Amino acid sequence: MVNIKLFEFIGRHSCGSEDNQNMLIHGDNNEVLDLLKLQYSGSIKCIYIDPPYNNGEKYTHYDDDKEHDKWIGEITETLIKLRPLLNEEGSIWISIDDSEVHYLKVAADEIFGRKSFITTVVWEHRTSRENRKVFSNNHEYILVYAKNTKKFKLARNLLPATPEIIDRYKNPDKDPRGPWQSISASVQAGHAVKSQFYEIVAPNGKKHLPPNGRCWVYNKERMEHEILNNNIWFGKDGNGVPRIKKFLSKGTIGVTPETLWLASDVGTTNSAKKHLLTLFPNKAVFDTPKPENLIKRILDIATNEGEIVLDAYLGSGTTSAVAHKMNRKYIGIERGLHIVDIVLPRMRNVIGGEEGGISKEISWTGGGGFRFFELKQNKRLSLKENNNVYQLNPLVKKNKIE
Repeated sequence: MVNIKLFEFIGRHSCGSEDNQNMLIHGDNNEVLDLLKLQYSGSIKCIYIDPPYNNGEKYTHYDDDKEHDKWIGEITETLIKLRPLLNEEGSIWISIDDSEVHYLKVAADEIFGRKSFITTVVWEHRTSRENRKVFSNNHEYILVYAKNTKKFKLARNLLPATPEIIDRYKNPDKDPRGPWQSISASVQAGHAVKSQFYEIVAPNGKKHLPPNGRCWVYNKERMEHEILNNNIWFGKDGNGVPRIKKFLSKGTIGVTPETLWLASDVGTTNSAKKHLLTLFPNKAVFDTPKPENLIKRILDIATNEGEIVLDAYLGSGTTSAVAHKMNRKYIGIERGLHIVDIVLPRMRNVIGGEEGGISKEISWTGGGGFRFFELKQNKRLSLKENNNVYQLNPLVKKNKIE
Protein backbone atom coordinates (compact mmCIF):
# COMPACT_ATOMS: atom_id res chain seq x y z
CA MET A 1 0.00 0.00 0.00
CA VAL A 2 1.35 3.42 -0.91
CA ASN A 3 0.07 6.91 -0.33
CA ILE A 4 -0.71 8.73 -3.56
CA LYS A 5 1.22 12.00 -3.40
CA LEU A 6 1.03 13.49 -6.84
CA PHE A 7 0.07 17.11 -6.33
CA GLU A 8 1.97 19.91 -4.68
CA PHE A 9 -0.16 21.83 -2.22
CA ILE A 10 0.21 25.57 -2.80
CA GLY A 11 -0.72 27.10 0.51
CA ARG A 12 -0.38 30.71 -0.56
CA HIS A 13 -3.11 30.18 -3.18
CA SER A 14 -5.48 28.20 -0.97
CA CYS A 15 -8.22 29.83 1.03
CA GLY A 16 -10.06 28.84 4.19
CA SER A 17 -9.32 25.98 6.55
CA GLU A 18 -6.85 23.28 5.48
CA ASP A 19 -9.42 20.52 5.97
CA ASN A 20 -11.99 21.92 3.51
CA GLN A 21 -12.98 19.53 0.76
CA ASN A 22 -12.80 21.58 -2.45
CA MET A 23 -9.92 21.30 -4.93
CA LEU A 24 -8.58 23.54 -7.68
CA ILE A 25 -5.84 21.82 -9.69
CA HIS A 26 -3.48 23.50 -12.12
CA GLY A 27 -2.29 21.04 -14.74
CA ASP A 28 -3.06 19.23 -17.97
CA ASN A 29 -6.53 17.80 -17.56
CA ASN A 30 -5.78 14.41 -19.12
CA GLU A 31 -2.77 13.89 -16.87
CA VAL A 32 -4.76 14.97 -13.82
CA LEU A 33 -7.62 12.65 -14.75
CA ASP A 34 -5.19 9.73 -14.96
CA LEU A 35 -4.36 10.38 -11.32
CA LEU A 36 -7.86 11.14 -10.09
CA LYS A 37 -9.16 7.79 -11.30
CA LEU A 38 -6.94 6.06 -8.73
CA GLN A 39 -9.16 7.26 -5.92
CA TYR A 40 -12.21 8.95 -7.41
CA SER A 41 -13.58 6.17 -9.61
CA GLY A 42 -17.32 5.99 -9.03
CA SER A 43 -17.29 9.06 -6.75
CA ILE A 44 -18.43 11.97 -8.93
CA LYS A 45 -22.14 12.86 -9.12
CA CYS A 46 -21.94 15.42 -11.91
CA ILE A 47 -19.34 16.32 -14.52
CA TYR A 48 -19.72 19.52 -16.51
CA ILE A 49 -17.23 20.37 -19.23
CA ASP A 50 -17.01 23.31 -21.58
CA PRO A 51 -14.24 22.15 -23.94
CA PRO A 52 -12.92 24.12 -26.91
CA TYR A 53 -15.61 24.02 -29.63
CA ASN A 54 -13.15 23.95 -32.54
CA ASN A 55 -15.19 26.63 -34.28
CA GLY A 56 -12.25 28.39 -35.92
CA GLU A 57 -12.48 31.48 -33.71
CA LYS A 58 -9.61 33.24 -31.94
CA TYR A 59 -10.30 34.18 -28.33
CA THR A 60 -8.43 36.19 -25.72
CA HIS A 61 -7.13 33.16 -23.85
CA TYR A 62 -6.83 30.57 -26.64
CA ASP A 63 -7.23 29.87 -30.36
CA ASP A 64 -10.14 27.52 -30.99
CA ASP A 65 -8.92 26.19 -34.32
CA LYS A 66 -7.50 22.68 -34.74
CA GLU A 67 -7.58 19.99 -37.36
CA HIS A 68 -10.82 18.09 -36.83
CA ASP A 69 -9.09 14.73 -36.35
CA LYS A 70 -6.81 16.15 -33.67
CA TRP A 71 -9.70 17.88 -31.88
CA ILE A 72 -11.97 14.82 -31.87
CA GLY A 73 -9.06 12.66 -30.75
CA GLU A 74 -8.32 14.90 -27.78
CA ILE A 75 -11.93 15.23 -26.63
CA THR A 76 -12.44 11.47 -27.05
CA GLU A 77 -9.42 10.78 -24.84
CA THR A 78 -10.81 13.11 -22.19
CA LEU A 79 -14.28 11.55 -22.24
CA ILE A 80 -12.80 8.05 -21.92
CA LYS A 81 -11.01 9.18 -18.75
CA LEU A 82 -14.05 10.97 -17.34
CA ARG A 83 -16.52 8.10 -17.64
CA PRO A 84 -15.11 5.88 -14.84
CA LEU A 85 -15.26 8.77 -12.38
CA LEU A 86 -19.07 8.95 -12.44
CA ASN A 87 -21.07 7.16 -9.78
CA GLU A 88 -24.10 5.06 -10.71
CA GLU A 89 -26.48 8.04 -10.42
CA GLY A 90 -24.02 10.40 -12.08
CA SER A 91 -24.27 12.37 -15.30
CA ILE A 92 -22.00 14.31 -17.63
CA TRP A 93 -23.03 17.56 -19.33
CA ILE A 94 -20.98 18.73 -22.35
CA SER A 95 -21.28 22.20 -23.86
CA ILE A 96 -20.75 22.47 -27.63
CA ASP A 97 -21.93 24.43 -30.67
CA ASP A 98 -22.83 23.58 -34.28
CA SER A 99 -19.21 23.26 -35.38
CA GLU A 100 -18.63 19.80 -33.92
CA VAL A 101 -21.83 18.79 -32.10
CA HIS A 102 -22.72 15.90 -34.40
CA TYR A 103 -19.21 14.43 -34.38
CA LEU A 104 -19.07 14.83 -30.60
CA LYS A 105 -22.43 13.06 -30.24
CA VAL A 106 -21.13 10.07 -32.22
CA ALA A 107 -17.92 9.96 -30.16
CA ALA A 108 -19.82 10.23 -26.87
CA ASP A 109 -22.26 7.50 -27.97
CA GLU A 110 -19.27 5.26 -28.56
CA ILE A 111 -17.81 5.93 -25.12
CA PHE A 112 -20.89 6.10 -22.90
CA GLY A 113 -23.19 3.91 -25.01
CA ARG A 114 -26.14 5.13 -27.05
CA LYS A 115 -28.55 3.99 -24.36
CA SER A 116 -26.75 6.27 -21.89
CA PHE A 117 -27.71 9.36 -23.88
CA ILE A 118 -30.31 11.40 -21.98
CA THR A 119 -30.99 14.47 -24.11
CA THR A 120 -29.66 17.50 -25.94
CA VAL A 121 -30.35 20.79 -24.19
CA VAL A 122 -30.64 23.82 -26.45
CA TRP A 123 -29.42 26.98 -24.73
CA GLU A 124 -30.24 30.45 -26.07
CA HIS A 125 -26.77 31.85 -25.49
CA ARG A 126 -27.39 35.21 -27.15
CA THR A 127 -30.39 37.45 -27.75
CA SER A 128 -28.78 39.95 -30.12
CA ARG A 129 -28.73 39.37 -33.88
CA GLU A 130 -25.45 38.40 -35.61
CA ASN A 131 -25.53 40.21 -38.97
CA ARG A 132 -22.08 39.18 -40.21
CA LYS A 133 -23.06 35.60 -41.00
CA VAL A 134 -25.57 33.86 -43.25
CA PHE A 135 -27.65 32.91 -40.20
CA SER A 136 -27.61 34.53 -36.79
CA ASN A 137 -26.77 31.57 -34.57
CA ASN A 138 -28.36 32.26 -31.21
CA HIS A 139 -28.05 28.88 -29.53
CA GLU A 140 -25.59 26.30 -28.28
CA TYR A 141 -26.05 22.74 -27.08
CA ILE A 142 -25.43 20.70 -23.96
CA LEU A 143 -25.20 16.94 -24.49
CA VAL A 144 -26.31 14.97 -21.44
CA TYR A 145 -25.26 11.38 -20.70
CA ALA A 146 -25.79 9.24 -17.59
CA LYS A 147 -23.68 6.44 -16.15
CA ASN A 148 -26.90 4.48 -15.52
CA THR A 149 -30.01 5.96 -17.14
CA LYS A 150 -32.49 4.21 -14.84
CA LYS A 151 -30.71 5.31 -11.68
CA PHE A 152 -30.22 8.83 -13.02
CA LYS A 153 -33.94 9.10 -13.78
CA LEU A 154 -34.77 8.15 -10.19
CA ALA A 155 -32.11 10.42 -8.71
CA ARG A 156 -32.44 13.54 -10.84
CA ASN A 157 -34.28 16.48 -9.29
CA LEU A 158 -37.29 18.36 -10.53
CA LEU A 159 -36.88 22.08 -11.03
CA PRO A 160 -38.58 24.39 -8.54
CA ALA A 161 -42.09 25.36 -9.50
CA THR A 162 -42.37 28.89 -10.86
CA PRO A 163 -44.80 31.42 -9.36
CA GLU A 164 -46.94 30.94 -12.47
CA ILE A 165 -47.23 27.22 -11.74
CA ILE A 166 -48.02 27.76 -8.05
CA ASP A 167 -50.72 30.26 -9.05
CA ARG A 168 -52.56 27.44 -10.84
CA TYR A 169 -53.44 25.95 -7.46
CA LYS A 170 -56.87 27.22 -6.36
CA ASN A 171 -59.54 26.11 -3.92
CA PRO A 172 -62.93 26.61 -5.59
CA ASP A 173 -64.68 24.08 -3.33
CA LYS A 174 -63.08 25.43 -0.13
CA ASP A 175 -61.42 22.09 0.57
CA PRO A 176 -59.91 22.15 4.10
CA ARG A 177 -56.72 20.59 2.73
CA GLY A 178 -55.96 23.81 0.90
CA PRO A 179 -55.26 24.86 -2.72
CA TRP A 180 -55.21 22.25 -5.47
CA GLN A 181 -55.22 21.89 -9.22
CA SER A 182 -56.93 19.20 -11.27
CA ILE A 183 -55.15 16.75 -13.55
CA SER A 184 -56.57 14.24 -16.00
CA ALA A 185 -58.14 11.09 -14.54
CA SER A 186 -57.58 9.21 -17.81
CA VAL A 187 -54.44 7.92 -19.52
CA GLN A 188 -53.51 6.40 -22.87
CA ALA A 189 -55.04 2.93 -23.19
CA GLY A 190 -52.06 1.31 -24.92
CA HIS A 191 -50.94 -0.64 -21.84
CA ALA A 192 -54.27 -0.71 -20.00
CA VAL A 193 -55.84 -3.70 -18.25
CA LYS A 194 -59.51 -4.65 -18.31
CA SER A 195 -60.19 -3.22 -14.84
CA GLN A 196 -59.41 0.31 -16.11
CA PHE A 197 -62.43 0.37 -18.44
CA TYR A 198 -65.70 1.05 -16.64
CA GLU A 199 -68.40 3.66 -16.08
CA ILE A 200 -67.93 6.35 -13.42
CA VAL A 201 -71.05 7.58 -11.67
CA ALA A 202 -70.65 11.13 -10.34
CA PRO A 203 -72.22 12.17 -6.98
CA ASN A 204 -75.05 13.87 -8.93
CA GLY A 205 -75.75 10.66 -10.84
CA LYS A 206 -74.17 11.66 -14.16
CA LYS A 207 -72.32 8.80 -15.88
CA HIS A 208 -68.90 9.07 -17.52
CA LEU A 209 -66.99 6.71 -19.80
CA PRO A 210 -63.29 7.16 -20.60
CA PRO A 211 -62.58 9.04 -23.86
CA ASN A 212 -61.85 7.01 -26.99
CA GLY A 213 -58.35 5.50 -26.86
CA ARG A 214 -58.02 6.17 -23.13
CA CYS A 215 -58.81 4.45 -19.85
CA TRP A 216 -59.21 5.55 -16.24
CA VAL A 217 -55.99 5.89 -14.26
CA TYR A 218 -57.48 3.89 -11.34
CA ASN A 219 -59.51 0.69 -11.26
CA LYS A 220 -63.19 1.00 -10.29
CA GLU A 221 -62.74 0.21 -6.60
CA ARG A 222 -59.93 2.77 -6.21
CA MET A 223 -61.87 5.41 -8.17
CA GLU A 224 -64.93 5.01 -5.94
CA HIS A 225 -62.67 5.39 -2.90
CA GLU A 226 -61.17 8.59 -4.30
CA ILE A 227 -64.62 10.02 -5.11
CA LEU A 228 -65.81 9.23 -1.57
CA ASN A 229 -62.79 11.09 -0.15
CA ASN A 230 -63.40 14.19 -2.30
CA ASN A 231 -60.28 13.62 -4.39
CA ILE A 232 -62.09 13.71 -7.74
CA TRP A 233 -63.40 16.96 -9.19
CA PHE A 234 -66.48 17.05 -11.42
CA GLY A 235 -66.53 20.79 -12.04
CA LYS A 236 -68.36 23.53 -10.20
CA ASP A 237 -71.76 22.26 -11.31
CA GLY A 238 -70.91 18.58 -10.82
CA ASN A 239 -71.33 17.75 -14.51
CA GLY A 240 -67.73 18.06 -15.65
CA VAL A 241 -65.39 15.31 -16.80
CA PRO A 242 -63.84 13.65 -13.70
CA ARG A 243 -60.38 14.97 -12.84
CA ILE A 244 -57.98 14.21 -9.98
CA LYS A 245 -57.33 16.86 -7.34
CA LYS A 246 -53.60 17.42 -6.77
CA PHE A 247 -52.96 19.37 -3.56
CA LEU A 248 -50.22 21.96 -3.12
CA SER A 249 -49.69 20.76 0.46
CA LYS A 250 -48.88 17.18 -0.61
CA GLY A 251 -45.14 16.94 -1.12
CA THR A 252 -42.72 19.18 -3.02
CA ILE A 253 -44.11 20.77 -6.15
CA GLY A 254 -41.60 20.64 -8.97
CA VAL A 255 -41.51 20.53 -12.74
CA THR A 256 -39.80 18.19 -15.17
CA PRO A 257 -36.84 19.96 -16.81
CA GLU A 258 -37.38 20.93 -20.43
CA THR A 259 -34.76 20.86 -23.16
CA LEU A 260 -35.11 24.49 -24.31
CA TRP A 261 -33.32 26.83 -21.91
CA LEU A 262 -34.10 30.47 -22.62
CA ALA A 263 -31.75 33.35 -21.97
CA SER A 264 -34.38 34.96 -19.74
CA ASP A 265 -34.11 31.97 -17.39
CA VAL A 266 -30.42 30.99 -17.43
CA GLY A 267 -28.57 34.00 -18.84
CA THR A 268 -26.37 34.56 -21.88
CA THR A 269 -22.69 34.65 -22.76
CA ASN A 270 -22.94 38.44 -22.72
CA SER A 271 -24.48 38.60 -19.24
CA ALA A 272 -21.77 36.24 -17.98
CA LYS A 273 -19.05 38.44 -19.45
CA LYS A 274 -20.56 41.53 -17.82
CA HIS A 275 -20.48 39.70 -14.50
CA LEU A 276 -16.79 38.90 -14.94
CA LEU A 277 -16.03 42.51 -15.87
CA THR A 278 -17.57 43.70 -12.62
CA LEU A 279 -15.12 41.40 -10.82
CA PHE A 280 -12.12 42.20 -13.03
CA PRO A 281 -12.63 45.61 -14.65
CA ASN A 282 -8.95 45.90 -15.62
CA LYS A 283 -8.36 42.35 -16.88
CA ALA A 284 -8.84 40.63 -20.22
CA VAL A 285 -11.65 38.28 -19.20
CA PHE A 286 -12.97 35.33 -21.19
CA ASP A 287 -14.89 36.17 -24.35
CA THR A 288 -17.51 33.44 -23.98
CA PRO A 289 -17.94 32.51 -20.30
CA LYS A 290 -20.96 30.56 -19.09
CA PRO A 291 -23.47 32.37 -16.86
CA GLU A 292 -23.83 31.18 -13.29
CA ASN A 293 -27.56 30.56 -13.75
CA LEU A 294 -26.84 28.07 -16.53
CA ILE A 295 -24.56 26.01 -14.27
CA LYS A 296 -27.00 26.39 -11.38
CA ARG A 297 -29.75 24.77 -13.43
CA ILE A 298 -27.48 21.83 -14.27
CA LEU A 299 -26.53 21.36 -10.62
CA ASP A 300 -30.15 21.79 -9.50
CA ILE A 301 -31.12 18.88 -11.75
CA ALA A 302 -28.11 16.61 -11.35
CA THR A 303 -26.87 17.07 -7.77
CA ASN A 304 -27.73 17.60 -4.12
CA GLU A 305 -25.81 19.43 -1.40
CA GLY A 306 -22.55 17.79 -0.42
CA GLU A 307 -22.13 15.80 -3.64
CA ILE A 308 -19.03 16.12 -5.82
CA VAL A 309 -18.97 18.15 -9.05
CA LEU A 310 -16.06 17.96 -11.49
CA ASP A 311 -15.09 20.41 -14.24
CA ALA A 312 -12.09 19.34 -16.32
CA TYR A 313 -12.02 22.59 -18.38
CA LEU A 314 -12.50 25.08 -15.57
CA GLY A 315 -11.90 28.20 -17.69
CA SER A 316 -13.03 31.28 -15.81
CA GLY A 317 -14.22 29.26 -12.81
CA THR A 318 -18.00 29.48 -13.21
CA THR A 319 -18.53 25.85 -12.22
CA SER A 320 -16.45 26.10 -9.05
CA ALA A 321 -18.09 29.43 -8.13
CA VAL A 322 -21.61 28.03 -8.53
CA ALA A 323 -20.81 24.72 -6.83
CA HIS A 324 -19.29 26.62 -3.90
CA LYS A 325 -22.33 28.87 -3.51
CA MET A 326 -24.68 25.86 -3.76
CA ASN A 327 -22.78 23.87 -1.11
CA ARG A 328 -21.49 21.20 -3.47
CA LYS A 329 -18.00 19.78 -3.22
CA TYR A 330 -15.97 20.40 -6.35
CA ILE A 331 -12.83 19.59 -8.29
CA GLY A 332 -11.79 22.09 -10.94
CA ILE A 333 -8.96 21.38 -13.40
CA GLU A 334 -7.36 23.98 -15.67
CA ARG A 335 -4.07 23.96 -17.55
CA GLY A 336 -3.97 27.69 -18.32
CA LEU A 337 -2.43 30.35 -16.09
CA HIS A 338 -5.83 32.04 -15.84
CA ILE A 339 -6.54 29.59 -13.01
CA VAL A 340 -4.20 31.86 -11.04
CA ASP A 341 -5.07 35.18 -12.68
CA ILE A 342 -8.88 34.81 -12.80
CA VAL A 343 -10.18 31.70 -11.03
CA LEU A 344 -8.33 32.22 -7.75
CA PRO A 345 -9.38 35.86 -7.21
CA ARG A 346 -12.90 34.97 -8.36
CA MET A 347 -13.13 32.21 -5.77
CA ARG A 348 -11.78 34.49 -3.06
CA ASN A 349 -14.51 36.96 -3.98
CA VAL A 350 -17.07 34.16 -3.70
CA ILE A 351 -15.80 33.21 -0.26
CA GLY A 352 -15.93 36.88 0.71
CA GLY A 353 -19.65 37.10 -0.17
CA GLU A 354 -19.57 38.32 -3.77
CA GLU A 355 -23.08 39.46 -4.79
CA GLY A 356 -23.10 38.76 -8.53
CA GLY A 357 -24.38 35.79 -10.50
CA ILE A 358 -26.72 33.59 -8.47
CA SER A 359 -25.76 35.09 -5.11
CA LYS A 360 -28.90 37.11 -4.47
CA GLU A 361 -31.18 34.36 -5.76
CA ILE A 362 -29.84 31.86 -3.22
CA SER A 363 -29.01 34.42 -0.49
CA TRP A 364 -25.28 33.75 -0.67
CA THR A 365 -23.30 35.59 2.03
CA GLY A 366 -19.88 33.95 1.75
CA GLY A 367 -17.81 31.40 3.62
CA GLY A 368 -16.03 28.13 3.00
CA GLY A 369 -12.70 27.52 1.30
CA PHE A 370 -10.70 25.57 -1.25
CA ARG A 371 -7.30 23.96 -1.62
CA PHE A 372 -5.04 24.72 -4.56
CA PHE A 373 -2.77 22.11 -6.11
CA GLU A 374 -0.19 21.95 -8.88
CA LEU A 375 0.29 18.72 -10.82
CA LYS A 376 3.80 17.45 -10.12
CA GLN A 377 5.88 17.31 -13.26
CA ASN A 378 7.72 14.09 -12.45
CA LYS A 379 5.16 11.46 -11.48
CA ARG A 380 7.76 8.82 -10.60
CA LEU A 381 9.49 11.09 -8.12
CA SER A 382 6.11 12.17 -6.78
CA LEU A 383 5.70 8.93 -4.88
CA LYS A 384 8.67 9.79 -2.69
CA GLU A 385 8.21 11.49 0.64
CA ASN A 386 8.23 15.26 0.40
CA ASN A 387 7.13 17.66 3.09
CA ASN A 388 5.76 20.02 0.48
CA VAL A 389 3.42 17.44 -1.01
CA TYR A 390 -0.06 16.60 0.21
CA GLN A 391 -2.19 13.54 -0.43
CA LEU A 392 -4.28 13.61 -3.55
CA ASN A 393 -7.65 13.05 -2.00
CA PRO A 394 -9.29 15.37 0.55
CA LEU A 395 -12.84 14.35 -0.51
CA VAL A 396 -12.90 10.56 -0.19
CA LYS A 397 -11.83 8.78 2.99
CA LYS A 398 -10.04 6.04 1.03
CA ASN A 399 -6.57 7.56 0.65
CA LYS A 400 -4.56 4.56 -0.39
CA ILE A 401 -4.31 2.07 -3.21
CA GLU A 402 -2.62 -1.29 -3.41
